[in-house]
Amino acid sequence: MSRASVVVVGGGISGLAAAWELSGGETGPNESTPRVEVIEASERFGGSLATTNFAGRTIDLGADGFLARRPEAVALVRELGLGEELEAIDSSGAWLWSRGDLHELPKGLVLGVPTDLQAILHFKGLSWKARLAARRDVLSPKRMLIGDDATVGEIVHTKLGRELSYQFIEPMIGGIQAGRIDELSAKSVFPALFDAAKKGGSLMKALRPPSPLNAGTKGDSATSDPVFYSLRGGAGSLPSELATRLQGRGVVLRHGVSVNALRRTPAGDYPWEVDTLTTTTPANAVILATPAPVVGALLGSLDPAIDELRQIESAGAAMVTFAVTDDKISLPPHGTGILVPLKTPWAGEGSMMVTAVTFLDRKWPHLRRDRDVLLRAHVGRSDDSRWLELTDEELTHRVRSELEILLPHFAEPSESLVQRWPLGLPQYVVGHEERVQRARGASAKFSVALAGNAYDGVGIPASIGSGRRAAREVLEMMSHEVRTD
Repeated sequence: MSRASVVVVGGGISGLAAAWELSGGETGPNESTPRVEVIEASERFGGSLATTNFAGRTIDLGADGFLARRPEAVALVRELGLGEELEAIDSSGAWLWSRGDLHELPKGLVLGVPTDLQAILHFKGLSWKARLAARRDVLSPKRMLIGDDATVGEIVHTKLGRELSYQFIEPMIGGIQAGRIDELSAKSVFPALFDAAKKGGSLMKALRPPSPLNAGTKGDSATSDPVFYSLRGGAGSLPSELATRLQGRGVVLRHGVSVNALRRTPAGDYPWEVDTLTTTTPANAVILATPAPVVGALLGSLDPAIDELRQIESAGAAMVTFAVTDDKISLPPHGTGILVPLKTPWAGEGSMMVTAVTFLDRKWPHLRRDRDVLLRAHVGRSDDSRWLELTDEELTHRVRSELEILLPHFAEPSESLVQRWPLGLPQYVVGHEERVQRARGASAKFSVALAGNAYDGVGIPASIGSGRRAAREVLEMMSHEVRTD
């Protein structure tokens, strides 16, 4: 009997995680492990997870950390034997630019949504009208009917009013997703919010975490656990480490090669042939870890539910990183960064482009240097692509001009770097979960599994989990496969 074969199309972190699971996961390969081949169109593996040298240190060009409470990333790091490379975030808290000044965000936020009324009542970054809207939600909440899905914006502005929604909540949720709360699906992006809204009553009360029955000392509390982790070599070092281990397991890794067709075979041991310009690889099953529209282009002719994936749009974004000597900048006394509401007025033309500023060397000890500050400005949302029209020099100048307002003592940086991600993040609009379920169901009929940040979440842990889930699905398919034509 021929050895089973699986081809993974796409070598981002999801595709690499799928290959890790296919090749045995933590325990490694055995006599039943299939032949695994990963084909990546770009010149390197890892997708938006990447690092570079900047200002005397290694920095991330994409996400610089991952949630600790989601287990997928931490588990993979430990399986690779890199547990000692895990580095906990070294600061907490953030600031909001509002009403012409910086205001420290209060405690008790769940993805930007407040749960502590007293903290909001004392927050001077909001008008009294907005603070009273929060008070009304606790004392006399508005009623709303929630169907199968709703936008985040529909829920929060009905329950908490427009100012709290767009000046306070959207900067965080929209920033994570690079989208607008009036378009993002609560069910897919913020399930806890969706469930809280369905319960009725006060949204703020429904989102409060349950009080512990037996509160221990502060040091023993679960809240003392890290919220985020990175790696000492940067989060972007994970794909290269993973690729090295996969090669050691005999996984075939090909980069700089595009898949131009997936073909069903009428006979033989393998139901699939995966074509590149110069090769054809037979496969029992295929994992597509590409952007969703690419899946639709490759396989959409097989089923309308798969073709519908072409409709998943992505929002692009860019980041401008600066190194500044500490005598030419003055930061807030603590916290990891600043959030900037959309449509914030700017002294120049239009509104500010900067949506957030991250104090990188406050977050991660491995980036800290004497007399040197490292910060990153983020630009771009689903409906703001002004950065695409600017050269790197023009974008750097524009961002610097805005930082001089957000950080009045910001002066001449010693170095700067622009990183662009034109495809950015998939947008989970209303109905996203059902669309994904339909596509996965249709794909499974053809021994194809789907993985990536278009399906199970946009963060690093979700992407890793998506890849490993797809691998388990494929292994299950092959174990029960009875070939019928």
